[in-house]
Amino acid sequence: MKQDIENKQETPAERVSLWQRWKKNLQDWVWYHRENPDWYDVDIQSAVKHHIIAPLRREMQHLRQLRQTNKYRWEFPETEHRLGQLMLFGWSVFPRIGSGLRESVLKQRKTSSYHRGRVVAFFDQWKLQPLHFLVTAVSVAIVALLLSLYTLGTTAEYNGITLGTVGSPRTVNAAVENVESITRQTLNDTDYTIDPSLLKTRTRVVPRSQLENSEELQKQLSDQLGMVDYGYGLYVDGELVAATPFAGALDELLEQMKAGYRTPNTVECTFVEDVEIREGYVDSAYMMNLGYIAEILSETKSAEITYTVKSGDVWSEIADVNNMTSDELLALNPGYEPSVLHVGDVLTITNAVPYLTIVNVERQSYLQDVPYSITYEDDASMYEGDFSVLSAGEYGKADITANVTYVNGTETSREVVSSVTLKEPVAERQARGTKPRPTWLPTGNFRWPCNGVITSYFGYRDVDVAGASSFHNALDIANYTGAPIYASDGGTVVHSGWGGGYGYLVKVDHGNGFVTYYAHCSELYVSVGDHVYQGQHIAAMGSTGISSGSHCHFGILKNGTWVDPLNYL
Repeated sequence: MKQDIENKQETPAERVSLWQRWKKNLQDWVWYHRENPDWYDVDIQSAVKHHIIAPLRREMQHLRQLRQTNKYRWEFPETEHRLGQLMLFGWSVFPRIGSGLRESVLKQRKTSSYHRGRVVAFFDQWKLQPLHFLVTAVSVAIVALLLSLYTLGTTAEYNGITLGTVGSPRTVNAAVENVESITRQTLNDTDYTIDPSLLKTRTRVVPRSQLENSEELQKQLSDQLGMVDYGYGLYVDGELVAATPFAGALDELLEQMKAGYRTPNTVECTFVEDVEIREGYVDSAYMMNLGYIAEILSETKSAEITYTVKSGDVWSEIADVNNMTSDELLALNPGYEPSVLHVGDVLTITNAVPYLTIVNVERQSYLQDVPYSITYEDDASMYEGDFSVLSAGEYGKADITANVTYVNGTETSREVVSSVTLKEPVAERQARGTKPRPTWLPTGNFRWPCNGVITSYFGYRDVDVAGASSFHNALDIANYTGAPIYASDGGTVVHSGWGGGYGYLVKVDHGNGFVTYYAHCSELYVSVGDHVYQGQHIAAMGSTGISSGSHCHFGILKNGTWVDPLNYL
């Protein structure tokens, strides 16, 4: 076998490196390509066989020879082939690596033996017996256990009541400072402090399970003081109304209040006021149960609602519009004279308003009359301002969808979303007078007949004059004797003379169902049948007939029934 391998070895002159062989093959390939540009078409099979397959076979044969050479490396340790040299080098390195690993393991074993020897020498030096060592170990374990179960703690007391135990006196001081700061801010009292004589601390060994954190101690101290509480406050327009310690309770209460106004057609239900729920510390006086909070929100609070007098306003009408009587309005505005109102006067309408105003918007659909227009035709036979219907108009019909707004159940506005006309309206024709109107014709509006002070109103009264009626059917307006009396509206004089208990009396028929009375006059300046215009001087004030002083008895008769003049002036 050895001779066969020696016979197969190449001489140095015949040995060619792998790179040189591939270089030669590449040169042959280039030459062949130049000489045979059409080699793809001429003899591609022979070219591949000669230039690719044959070189590969030669290289494979060479590698097999190298393996054989490496197999007998102890007899043939050298080779001039690059790949063979690399393989021989790698094979020789493996023993070195194994030797290094063995040396490292032996070194670690020596080090461990050295340390074990020192530990054994230590125990031999002190002559520690196993029993002594065991006792020492158990003692150390017991001490460690006690330290894990017990520690130093500081117990705080206020006014003899234990608040809790914390880690140190510093924690107690920090909790006290926090409570003082919170109380000052909540009560807006910059001088508030906790009485130090009532606060005591004691430091001792306590079980770790009894220790509390600073927040728990702070809460206990705050509860003991009773000045502020932590909870959920209800604020209306920035003002604290009430508070509760239960999360979510106020939200449910507000939703229940809205539910009383919601309907199946509700689009939106909100509060007019700015309603806010805040979590934090509040004055303990505001902390209450939900039932009492509901009662407060359903009631009213002190707040003034006013009305500014405009031109043409009358005391009785202002009271009526605000669902009050004249006396109730006067009780809220003492010092005012109902008969004398000035534009710009501010009247108090109410001193109480609800805490919460609920606005409910509903979507409603309904049929509505569509108003008809009016066309006019001039008529010279009629006075100016008079009209006569020539042909009546007819209302149309429309299908309306609207958003209706209710405030605390009372409708305040109506916004039309859509309108579909179902029937067109029919216009009305009217005749319009163009004939100049006499000054004495009535205007339909009444003015004050004179200046003065009202001494007796329309209605029942206490009678202190013999012959006077207990039911007063007019207004008594007092002034000096001879003060002028004017016609309240245009009309025709139907009486001018003595009227029994009325004294000297003027009656004016206004031709529209109204008749006015001017009684107790001292002088009369008109006669029966005279036409008088509005504001004409018709008499002088006096105290004739059944009278207790100089005044004008002014009454209005409407279709034969006495009415309160204040409702028409």
